[in-house]
Amino acid sequence: MSSIATTQIIRPARTLQGSLTVPGDKSISHRYAMLAGIAEGTSKLSNFSTGADPHSSLGCMEALGATVVRGADKTVEVTGTAGSFIQPAGALDCGNSGSTMRMLAGLIAPHPHTFTMIGDHSLTMRPMERIRKPLMQMGAKIDLVDGHAPITIHGGPLTAIDFDTPIPSAQVKTAVLFAGLQAEGTTSLSEAVRTRDHSEHALRAFGATLTRTGERLSIAGGQKLKAIEATVPGDLSSAAFFLCAALLFPDSNLVLDSIGMNPTRAALLDVIVALGGRIKVLQVEEHHGEMIGTIQVNVAPGGLKGAEISGALSAQIIDELPVLAAIAPYTRDGITIRDAKELRVKESDRIALVAKNLKAMGAEFTEYEDGLAIPGNQKLHGAVIDSGFDHRIAMAFSVAALRASSENEIQGAEAAAISFPEFFTYLDSLCQC
Repeated sequence: MSSIATTQIIRPARTLQGSLTVPGDKSISHRYAMLAGIAEGTSKLSNFSTGADPHSSLGCMEALGATVVRGADKTVEVTGTAGSFIQPAGALDCGNSGSTMRMLAGLIAPHPHTFTMIGDHSLTMRPMERIRKPLMQMGAKIDLVDGHAPITIHGGPLTAIDFDTPIPSAQVKTAVLFAGLQAEGTTSLSEAVRTRDHSEHALRAFGATLTRTGERLSIAGGQKLKAIEATVPGDLSSAAFFLCAALLFPDSNLVLDSIGMNPTRAALLDVIVALGGRIKVLQVEEHHGEMIGTIQVNVAPGGLKGAEISGALSAQIIDELPVLAAIAPYTRDGITIRDAKELRVKESDRIALVAKNLKAMGAEFTEYEDGLAIPGNQKLHGAVIDSGFDHRIAMAFSVAALRASSENEIQGAEAAAISFPEFFTYLDSLCQC
């Protein structure tokens, strides 16, 4: 592997062997950063994500009055504002991070200031009405531009609501919970499809009380948060690329250390096993409600089978669908993905980009508005891959390139730094040519 400017060359590999500790979980890092920023005291967060997105959250916390000290060893110390954000001197820059923008909106809406939230071009294309609706029901005044960023929030007192999430979204749920934490009364929220529960664990870790009855969550307003010391588990979404790479070779052997094994994220591991992967849990323990373990991964005799992914499962593994689609041609029976229209409004139209790049590599497939059907037993060749400056597309097709007949050129490869700056270095260290 070699790189020139923003292009990465990926050559075919013979196998994938070794052990790896991936960076801290992006989703958890976001939540810890925000809650530490509003808590009382100094939180020490070890193995904080190295991706650009969670550092956008840290930057926003600094602009709101928190003190952030970044250590050289992936440790971040955040001295919070004890519940009172200041009027920022300028706009809150969320970079490329939809997580920052959506979740932070709920956290700042109860504060008596005017906040403007901005982001890069990609972020200004992503839908934000989904968080405005519940926050306005609570009494917030929020201005959007045709349903998108920049967002202006005229903060002030909020009142609790009962809210049913119209789409499966952990970010919307989090925005409501963060606002409810500071609202008058008890806010409740229900999910038709249960999403990742990192926010619930993080809130409890910082001292908040939440209750769950069936699918309904409740949080009382007026609660104060206290600083914590915590280690962020390794990011399972980042590990997904290496999990899928390990499936491509019959003699692969991959060990992932200190990986997050939250049950609401475990659907990915279920899909890996259904495809023919073998996962052995070597160790597991709990930290602040989050499960952290070491797993060994290889592929069962007979190789990869196939899978149909739809309904609630598509929502649960939405971020991992691009890499599963990228390896689908190498399976025996192919992979069909439906009910994943949300992929079209991520950092890019991920369905369209997956289709474009599969076609460039010579794959046959059928594209739907909400997914793809990709037959198995296909042979792919080298091509110029358009990442669309989307980190997950760049990494997904780097994995697909490992089994191609010739080298692939990943354009816009620097996008990987949004979530996983070390990705290409780690991939190079594991691949044997």
